[in-house]
Amino acid sequence: MSKKYNFDYIVIGSGPAGSTAALNLAKAKKHVALVEGKYFGGSNLNTRDIPYKVALNFSHTYTKLSSLPEFRNQELSFSLPTALSHQSRVVVSLSEDNKKSLESANITCINGYANFLDSHTIAVGDQKFTARSFIIATGAKLKTFGIAGTDSVHHLTPETAIKVRRLPKVAVVVGSGSTGCEIAEYFAELGVKVILLESSDRILPREDKEVSEAISDYFTHKLGIMVLPSCKVVALEQDNFSKRIIFQNSRNEKMVRTDCVILATGSQPATDFGLENAGIKYKNTGIIVNKYFETSAKNIYAIGDVLGKDSSTELAEYEGSILSSNLIHKAKNSVNYQGFARIVNTLPSIATIGLNEDDLIRRDRKYKKSIVKLNEIPASKINDFSHGFIKLLADKKNDRIIGATIVAPNAEFLSAEIAIAIRHNLTAIELASTPHPTNDYSYLIKLAAKNLIGKK
Repeated sequence: MSKKYNFDYIVIGSGPAGSTAALNLAKAKKHVALVEGKYFGGSNLNTRDIPYKVALNFSHTYTKLSSLPEFRNQELSFSLPTALSHQSRVVVSLSEDNKKSLESANITCINGYANFLDSHTIAVGDQKFTARSFIIATGAKLKTFGIAGTDSVHHLTPETAIKVRRLPKVAVVVGSGSTGCEIAEYFAELGVKVILLESSDRILPREDKEVSEAISDYFTHKLGIMVLPSCKVVALEQDNFSKRIIFQNSRNEKMVRTDCVILATGSQPATDFGLENAGIKYKNTGIIVNKYFETSAKNIYAIGDVLGKDSSTELAEYEGSILSSNLIHKAKNSVNYQGFARIVNTLPSIATIGLNEDDLIRRDRKYKKSIVKLNEIPASKINDFSHGFIKLLADKKNDRIIGATIVAPNAEFLSAEIAIAIRHNLTAIELASTPHPTNDYSYLIKLAAKNLIGKK
């Protein structure tokens, strides 16, 4: 490294994308610093994936036990503080492990928010650091614009919602994407009356219509959640007695009172740290990069949620690996996004792998599909759970698997098999001929693949 710079690389953001890139570069004997403004390990580890998984495991287990015939005459109770303590222990342990792995790789860990002064210099507090190259992996933040009163009315966010130590009687969740649906289910499973507001005409608007219908039906009839689509929230208000949510529905303004408001209104890339000073081009939708993650500044790269694309821990780690490999070996390997799953950790959970039907229709691509409902396999009766299905998609010309949507318990586990099929161009007959346990939810895949064979 030239003495002109403090570091070879400075990575901004310690989430899965940034941590992966930093560790790989450090192993290649590069002098690396990693700047983190809040939590080492990023939001996925500290405020999103890990704590949500722990919280939802708890609420799902409580719901399942409560619904079993064997416990029908028993009064089950739970200790929310104990559940929260377990959640905290898991997060703290993993966060400490993350920072130790970084430090043991001789990565300089810097706490604070970075701000670019020029393309080779950042300020963190009152300190300045220089680097030959930078990697931006700052992730995303909550998007709340368009709703008046968010600064004056106390509300919960995806970060704080699952950490409340006292459950409200009524909770209104604004936004029904993956996070909003997970929050709504968590509270409903623990006995809270939940109202779910969504500006689109259906919940989970990114998923296929069948998914929205299945989850909406489960929420309404099994959990008692009031699902209100086509409701655009415009303002939050508060008096001495309650909070008020003002929303528009069919051009009429309406109001609902509640003691708890949770904003799950989506995310936007975190780009407010002096990108203009470094000559980095970006939009509201994220930093602009080419297929090698190069920004408009030739020595600066960007990966992960700050790009404004699909988000997942696995995807972020993959981008960090590809970029760091290219930098170490001076290569030009591009990414292969085939087979990555989009997961919603509701019960039933949702996994969308590869292309979905909306994607294929937009691309005018010829395909065939097979839908198998959960109640068609033995696992449904064994586990007394029938809400869900699999939709398997294959190319019409060659029968190769190109996508799937799974709505079932542990759908995320089933997604790996579909990912392998997509990335390795397997056909429906190859998938159908693979042995599957008859009494497992994975039997859905076998039946769906079998139905595709010979289908016109």
